[in-house]
Amino acid sequence: MGKKVKKEGEPLPKDAFDPLLIESKTAATVVLMLSSPEEEVLAKACDSLYKFASKGDENKATLLGLGAVELLYKLISHEDPIVRRNAIMVFGIMASNHDVKKLLRELDVTNSLISHLVPEEDVVIHEFATLCLAYMAVEYTTKVQIFEQGGLEPLIRLLGSPDPDVQKNSVECIYLLVQDFQSRAAVRELNIIPPLLELLKSEYPIIQLLALKTLEVISKDGETRIMLGENKGLDCLLTILETNEFSDLHVEALAVLGNCLEDVHTLQLVQQSGGRDSTIPDIQKNAAKAITKAAYDSENRNILNEEEVEKCLINLLETDNDGVKVAASQAVSAMCANLASKRAFGLQGIPQLVQLLSSDNEEVKEAAVTALVNLTAASPSNASAVAEAEGIEPLLNTLYAQRDGAVASAATVLTNLAMQEPLRVNIQNHGIMSALAEPLRSPNSQVQSKAAFAVAVFGCDADARTELRNAGGLGPLVELLHSKNEEVRRNACWAVMICASDELTAVELCRLGALDILEEINLSVSRKNNFSEAALEKLLDNNLSQKYSQMGYLSSNNIITDGFYDCGQIKPGMKFSSLEELSMQALTDRRAIIFINAKPQEEPVRQQKNQTNRCSNLSLPGVFFLKTGKKEMLIVFCVRKGKGKKEDEKSKEVIQILFAVQDKITLQNTHWLPPPDLILLDYINDASKTILPLTTTRKQVVALAQFVAEKMGGPIERDKLHDFSWELHISEIEFELKCNVVPIGKVKKGTFYHRALLFKVIADRIGIGCSLVRGKYNRAWNEVKLVDDSPQGIAGLLLPPREYIVDLMFEPGCLMKEGSVEADQYKHI
Repeated sequence: MGKKVKKEGEPLPKDAFDPLLIESKTAATVVLMLSSPEEEVLAKACDSLYKFASKGDENKATLLGLGAVELLYKLISHEDPIVRRNAIMVFGIMASNHDVKKLLRELDVTNSLISHLVPEEDVVIHEFATLCLAYMAVEYTTKVQIFEQGGLEPLIRLLGSPDPDVQKNSVECIYLLVQDFQSRAAVRELNIIPPLLELLKSEYPIIQLLALKTLEVISKDGETRIMLGENKGLDCLLTILETNEFSDLHVEALAVLGNCLEDVHTLQLVQQSGGRDSTIPDIQKNAAKAITKAAYDSENRNILNEEEVEKCLINLLETDNDGVKVAASQAVSAMCANLASKRAFGLQGIPQLVQLLSSDNEEVKEAAVTALVNLTAASPSNASAVAEAEGIEPLLNTLYAQRDGAVASAATVLTNLAMQEPLRVNIQNHGIMSALAEPLRSPNSQVQSKAAFAVAVFGCDADARTELRNAGGLGPLVELLHSKNEEVRRNACWAVMICASDELTAVELCRLGALDILEEINLSVSRKNNFSEAALEKLLDNNLSQKYSQMGYLSSNNIITDGFYDCGQIKPGMKFSSLEELSMQALTDRRAIIFINAKPQEEPVRQQKNQTNRCSNLSLPGVFFLKTGKKEMLIVFCVRKGKGKKEDEKSKEVIQILFAVQDKITLQNTHWLPPPDLILLDYINDASKTILPLTTTRKQVVALAQFVAEKMGGPIERDKLHDFSWELHISEIEFELKCNVVPIGKVKKGTFYHRALLFKVIADRIGIGCSLVRGKYNRAWNEVKLVDDSPQGIAGLLLPPREYIVDLMFEPGCLMKEGSVEADQYKHI
């Protein structure tokens, strides 16, 4: 037998591939491996991609560009647990990239990730699935997806995971989800409080912080606060606040406690929290915020007052931290609803708040002035305290603040102070109306409303109205009448009504269009208000020329003064021109404008000669002042005498030039005034001497009617009225004056409307009450109220007055009962 030869192993099948170890240096190759059917290749490829993506955001973007996300999405549901785990790990680490998150939302991966949060899955899968969900939950649409796909329940369950990374990712995701009110209600039903409180005991500060942040959000709900109390959550919060090692968590713990303090039974724990005695700004700020929230309830306010919380807040107002000052000021505002607290702050806190009005921080300024609003409301003593603390000037400066809330509040405080007459005068002397001109231009409706209200309060003084007019405040005030905001419109109407109390301001308001706007408002059922109707009436009552032109009626209370003019009835929509504008128009054949001015014109006195002599007597170069008005002053520099003829001539030339300049300045600054009507002045003087002494009003009316008729052409027979050529007479006057404006004293042949106007003017001057009514076709008449004699035999019987129409044309002095045939014939053709 031969020697045995060792038998060789069975050869591999011809169709089998020998194992091959691949070393790849490019991510693209590994991404291609994600399409492999072999679990081992897939697992190693995912592991390599996880390490690559962990190195930076650029690598994540590279994998996104290589199409790795779509391939990985298929693998997160792979049947092999290692492949599934590694694929989810890559997803978790890549989800921090913005573009990756966008693609993940499009692929709707949340449902697949939530399905892997079951207890049977590996803890690593839990870690990276929750990490991916936390990254994605930043976006609102993903929050909705997670909520609708039932993600809250497994996330809450994972708060109890033994793995801290799973706890951290889960609570972070829940914190983002509960920003939406639907999720807040859902987590309460899922009993989230116990696991969150358990996380407060974690050894990891980030988990404790996220748990507190989540509690702060969900404890805004009253039912959740009840659950928190039932689970001894307040004890957990106080434990944190009492532990120095947890000082980095005190801010968030106080924020949660602040929400809880809205419930009365937890308020007494504020004192125990230690926040009020802390010197850490964030803790002080949150303690003040907690007090603010608690003070929304009246019973809470009483408890806080009993604990003398006012002293604490006043101390906080004096800290160096602006955030603390803001929070303390807000707490003061809330506590002012308690009258005892309001008095306490008035005694001690107002000076500190006034000082804060000068802060460079606009938020501090706003919070302080808002606190002063509540302190001074219906509290004269606190209002006086603000003035005593020299708060008026800072309040006026706050009207120029950058924040709308500060401006509105400053205007409100000033109006609160103005309820006391001495303070109102003091504020006016500081220039309140000039300061209000800018807030009236604000686009903010709250600022507009408060500024208009302040104008109404301070506008009762004539000097204040003049100041507002000079500051250009009437224009923006009129614009507020257009406001769609009901409160702004109402306050603007009120302010216009107050400002229209004097003729100059009323005329300016009308020029700015207030009359037209108010008429439009009063035609609207939804927009009109009591103030709009009163403003329109007041505006017209102090602008009688426009009232008579527009309405054709002046009552006995409407006293015609110098400057009144009758330009006829104006058509709707047409501009009402001033007397100065009408006087500048070229002479036309239209109806003459009849004006009233019985006031002698004061001629300006210019002492040129005296001043020149005064200058020539100076021995040294000097100055003198030339006044041609109240404010204009001319300074003339003079040369020394005795320096030669040329220098004397030069001095005279300088003086002449300066006088010419001064004349030009005077002309530019002089308001146009109508020329005086000395004839009318004589009429009034004569009537005062001859008619006023008569013993009864009836006799005075009759005598005045005869007096007016005599001055206007005498009685006219009815059938010869058409021969009374008053039109030609008026035209001759216009031609003589080269102007359409005619003084009434010039009219010697006047018809109905001339005589009725003259009667009204003189009657108003001598105290006879009468109205002026415009009719059609140049008719006008006066109505007077007279008391008839008592019937014989009935002594002391007081009869009601009756209205009469005064005849000034046909039988001057005849009194026709209103409504009689004679009266109707007089009023109509």
